[in-house]
Amino acid sequence: MKTGFDNNKYLKMQSSHIRERINQFDNKLYLEFGGKLFDDYHASRVLPGFCPDSKLHLLKELSDTAEIVIVISAADIEASKMRADLGITYDTDVLRLKDEFETNGLYVGSVVITQYSGQNSADLFRGRLEKLGIKVYLHYVIKGYPSNVPLIVSDEGYGKNEYIETSRPLVVVTAPGPGSGKMATCLSQLYHEHKRGIRAGYAKFETFPIWNIPLKHPVNLAYEAATADLNDINMIDPFHLDAYGITTVNYNRDVEIFPVLSAIFERIYGSSPYKSPTDMGVNMAGCCISDDEVCKEASLQEIIRRYYDTMDRFLTGSCPRDEAYKIELLMNQTGITVHDRKVVDAALGRAEETDGPAAALELPSGKIITGKTSKLLGASAALILNALKELAGIDHETHVISPVAIEPIQKVKTEYLGSRNPRLHINETLIALSISAATDPTAQLALSQVPNLKGCQAHTSVMLANTDVQLFKKLHIQATSEPKYENKPLYQ
Repeated sequence: MKTGFDNNKYLKMQSSHIRERINQFDNKLYLEFGGKLFDDYHASRVLPGFCPDSKLHLLKELSDTAEIVIVISAADIEASKMRADLGITYDTDVLRLKDEFETNGLYVGSVVITQYSGQNSADLFRGRLEKLGIKVYLHYVIKGYPSNVPLIVSDEGYGKNEYIETSRPLVVVTAPGPGSGKMATCLSQLYHEHKRGIRAGYAKFETFPIWNIPLKHPVNLAYEAATADLNDINMIDPFHLDAYGITTVNYNRDVEIFPVLSAIFERIYGSSPYKSPTDMGVNMAGCCISDDEVCKEASLQEIIRRYYDTMDRFLTGSCPRDEAYKIELLMNQTGITVHDRKVVDAALGRAEETDGPAAALELPSGKIITGKTSKLLGASAALILNALKELAGIDHETHVISPVAIEPIQKVKTEYLGSRNPRLHINETLIALSISAATDPTAQLALSQVPNLKGCQAHTSVMLANTDVQLFKKLHIQATSEPKYENKPLYQ
C-alpha cells in the first residue's frame, strides 16, 4: 500500500507543539481531545501511513506530564446512548476507556458527569464509579448556555460546578462521543483555576479538518462526508483571516461559537489569549503529509465508501436521505462517481453473470478477485476463500475445505440453531479452513495469507449480513455494499 503520511514526524512535531502550548500558560493546560483516541481508522484511511493509535502513542510520549479526565453527559447516560462502532453504551465506554488508558501506562484522574440535573441513572452510575474507587465530579446545567456569558462566568454558572482536582501540567479531556461537554468542562476549570490564582490555558486537538491545507482538499472533504450526520461544514476561518491575513480552514461549529468563547476568555482573564478558532488548535497533521497525491486519492475513495454506508443506512431507516444528498454533492464537487471504486463494477458484473449475489476484492497487487453465492458459501465467504487461494498461489479449482467438512456446520446452523440460511458466513468459513489446516498443508498455506488481506478494498452486490460486516472490519478490509436487499424481509 502506498504511504502519504509520515507518522514518526507527526508524533515528534505534535508532542513538541503541545509542550510549547503548556509553557504559554502557568504550566497548566486543559487540552480538549476530539475524535477517536483508539482505532482512528478514518484518519488512517485518508492519510495512508497514519497509525490508527497515533493519539494514544502521542499521549504515551507525554505520559510524564499528562493526566486524563473522562467526560460523559448525564443526558447521554439517561438515554442509554450507544457507540455505533462498538455497540456499547457511553457509560460502559467510560469504563473501557479507563481500562485502555491505564493498560497503556496513562493516568486517569477522574470522571466528570456533565449537564447534571438530578438524573437517577446518573446517580446510579456515579455510585458505581465511586465503588470502583474512581473520583467523580458533577457539572450542572447552566441556564442560557452558551450565550448568557455573564451568568456562565459567575459563581452561579461555572462556579456551581465541582472543581476537578488535577495534579499534572497537561489535563487531557476526552469523552465517549460528541456532545459530551468536553469544552464546557475545560472552560469551567479555567474559571476555577483563575479564582485560585492560576492562569491555566485551553487548547483543542482535533485532526480534522486540517487547517493548513486547502478548503476543498479531498482530505477535508472526506471529513465533511464522515460528519454528514452532524451537518458539519468546512469553512475559511474569518477570524484568523481578519487577524493575520492568512487563510486557514476550520468548521462551522467552532467558527460560530468563537465569539462566545472569546467573551468567556475576556471575562475570566480580562483578555482573550486567542484571536481565532484556528489559534486554539494544536494539530500538526497537515505538516506531515509526505505525498499529497496519495492522500487525495485515498480521500476520494473514502468519500465513495461513506456514500455507500449512508445509502445502506438510509435503506434500513437509520438515517435521513439528506445525509446521502450531502455526500452526493461532495462527489459532484470532486468529479467522482461510484464507478471510480474499482471493485464496484467487478462485483456488479459478477452478479449479472451469475444472476445472484456476488462480491469483489482488490488485492494489494491491484488484481481483482470475485466470489459468488453457492449452495455451500455466501458470496463474501467465497470471496475471502478465493482471495486467500490467490495470495497463496493455489489453483482456484483446488478444494482447501472439503465439502464434507462444510456439511456438518450447515447441519448445526439449520437443524440445531434454527437458521434459514445454510450457507457459511466468513467467520464460519475461516473456522472450517482452520480445521482443515490441521491436516492439510495446502489449507494451512491459504490460512497463513489472512494478514495480507489488511487494507484491501471489497464490494458486494447486495447488503451484507451483520456477521459479515463485522468480519470485514476485523480483517481490516474496507468493504462497501450496494443499497439493495438480497431479498426483501421486513425484519433484518
